[in-house]
Amino acid sequence: MAATVQSVCRMANDIARHLGHLPGEEAAKAIAGHIGRFWDPRMRTRLHEFVDAGADGLDPLVVAAVRHLG
Repeated sequence: MAATVQSVCRMANDIARHLGHLPGEEAAKAIAGHIGRFWDPRMRTRLHEFVDAGADGLDPLVVAAVRHLG
């Protein structure tokens, strides 16, 4: 099943909630690490596209994490 933008956003925000206790940049790197290890490339592409489109509703830590995904 293809991940929708809504599901990608929800899952990314969930990860940010779980790792948000870490200091800012450390949290962003941890989120990026989790997404890089466990997410399908198509899901990562959708996340990148959503951030490029403005990332409305996405946790700022996730937006910061996307910079580390490359």
